[in-house]
Amino acid sequence: MEKNSSLNFYNELSETYHLIFHDWYRAIHWQGDFFNDFIRSQYQHKGDGLIKLLDASCGIGTQSLGLAQHKFTITATDLSAKSVERAVREAEKAGVHIEFGTADFRSLEQDVPGQFEVVLSADNAIPHLLTDEDLKAACRNLYSKVLDNGLLIISMRDYDNEIKDKQRATSPRVMDKGKRISFQVWDWMGDDNFYITHQFIMQEIDGVWQTEVNSTSYRALLRHELSAFLSDAGFTDIRWHMPSESGYYQPIVTAKKIEFK
Repeated sequence: MEKNSSLNFYNELSETYHLIFHDWYRAIHWQGDFFNDFIRSQYQHKGDGLIKLLDASCGIGTQSLGLAQHKFTITATDLSAKSVERAVREAEKAGVHIEFGTADFRSLEQDVPGQFEVVLSADNAIPHLLTDEDLKAACRNLYSKVLDNGLLIISMRDYDNEIKDKQRATSPRVMDKGKRISFQVWDWMGDDNFYITHQFIMQEIDGVWQTEVNSTSYRALLRHELSAFLSDAGFTDIRWHMPSESGYYQPIVTAKKIEFK
């Protein structure tokens, strides 16, 4: 794994990441409503108390801020300290309480105290891990953070489909009446299932177009590959929920940590 590829990417995007969305604050509410319903459909919470949840790739808070408005006690961590700083400010603005911290997928056991009923990593964060060794370490550490009988939830791009054509760019999203445009250009690394994403954000400000470009590496991680890593880490009941079923824009995998007595 290119050591600082994703770290630099999200540090640099921390103040402008919301511009990728048509309306980031509306997206926060949608994500909170979606994952609240999805989690409760997959996890049988005992009692009427709050569900204890770890968002292990919180970024600037897209999922955590929304879930904090439902019945959850949330710890939210990310590799990018600058993204976490932005998330802290957004939580204060929204008037919600979240315990924030900086942590790496591969060292969650040491970086984050305690265990959680639900551990979440949304929006294609896991495929930043390029090697089998890093993915194995991440899955082991995610497993260590899930309470017995708890649930892991991961969403990522549909690489099983996208690897067929190896698209070179995403369709531009034209926003703010044509004054803001966001898109990605993908550079594939030969015949391998790895690529570099160049995230473009273009804005017209006072009649002048400004362009921000940030780049990071991904692995086109296939569903059976991630399932195998999760199984090897000890997870059971591994299930994939496709967008046509869940209503989310990416495939979601759920896995359970079953207590054997």
